[in-house]
Amino acid sequence: MKKVDVILGLQWGDEGKGKVVDVLTPRYEVVARFQGGPNAGHTLEFNGEKYVLRSIPSGIFQGGKTNIIGNGVVLDAVLFRAEAEELARSGHDLTRQLCISKKAHLILPTHRILDAAYEAAKGSSKIGTTGKGIGPTYTDKVSRNGMRVGDLLSPDFREIYARAKARHEQILRSLNYTYDITELEAQWFEAVEYLKRFRIIDSEYEINALLDDDKSILAEGAQGTLLDVDFGSYPFVTSSNTVCAGVCTGLGVAPRRIGEVYGIFKAYCTRVGSGPFPTELFDQTGEQLCSIGHEFGAVTGRRRRCGWLDLVALKYSIMINGVTQLIMMKSDVMNDFDTIKVATAYEIDGERTTRFPFETEGDIKPVYREFPGWKCDLRKVTRYEEFPEAFKRYVEFIEQETGVPVKIISIGPDRGETIVR
Repeated sequence: MKKVDVILGLQWGDEGKGKVVDVLTPRYEVVARFQGGPNAGHTLEFNGEKYVLRSIPSGIFQGGKTNIIGNGVVLDAVLFRAEAEELARSGHDLTRQLCISKKAHLILPTHRILDAAYEAAKGSSKIGTTGKGIGPTYTDKVSRNGMRVGDLLSPDFREIYARAKARHEQILRSLNYTYDITELEAQWFEAVEYLKRFRIIDSEYEINALLDDDKSILAEGAQGTLLDVDFGSYPFVTSSNTVCAGVCTGLGVAPRRIGEVYGIFKAYCTRVGSGPFPTELFDQTGEQLCSIGHEFGAVTGRRRRCGWLDLVALKYSIMINGVTQLIMMKSDVMNDFDTIKVATAYEIDGERTTRFPFETEGDIKPVYREFPGWKCDLRKVTRYEEFPEAFKRYVEFIEQETGVPVKIISIGPDRGETIVR
């Protein structure tokens, strides 16, 4: 029986999932996105070109693959159209490759305004959202007030939209928030007409039929495990389930039909926006990681906070997701470092723990283990055996601590700069 393999991030997002999906896609016939919205971008580089995907699955670059936007995704028609048209200009025909779930929720123009209004009302307690309307859209979803892609096909589409807009405007009046929706709304109505050109499907039936037909499927997540609404560093999290269980609810597949779980992590850690980050570096080393690693958001351009690898958090993510294979990204960023550190435990109120804590706002002091740097250009390596011993010790320590093999190592941004063991 065919199963859905899963690829997801194990940190606070930005691990490099897009590149890995592109590398793995030749093994699969279908790539399906199971959660999240256009607040996160997957960056892919090949043949001297750079692409940023926000909502469209990363398998779109491999010809002949079916790509599905699942029911767990929230979709902004305007941003989707811009993304699709840009891909079309570069020679990728999406209309034959891309399907969209009827049950995916739509980000409305008023959702974006609500997002800004809620953040403004928080003052100094801002979460640091991207302002794309994702949180308010998921809020409408769970409060049973959402508008879905399938509603675009209804003869009552305009009435459904008007009711949702009126409810949002009532909230905005209560927040005394000033706005002008005219341009946003005009763009949105044009974009939903564009959206209707694509196959709008009962994705749960289609995915299960593909499995029954022995088709290989890769499920792609956005953000990372530590941003999961249930298991992340709450309340500084996203609004969806970014963990492996989100595949079942975000695509409509049973738990018994989950196969391999690929967990992606950077050889160090980054985080964008507010929230706890125990291994964050505020010194020159942190600046080096940011500068060498080009740690700026693919969609927002925001600078990412940088720090050492956190094994406490990584092992927690592996446990929650049932990871079967690890994929390490951006190893080359630390090519010239003399010393590299890894957090193996935390000290909280004088006590040592290896558990990711419920309360993440307190004084958490990481306990580090130091490794000598490898001091060479990893991008010249073509096989695992060619890596310097110092680097192999680093990789094997991670495997020993986590109990999961590191099967893929990225040594550069291009799809060819990938070592598969």
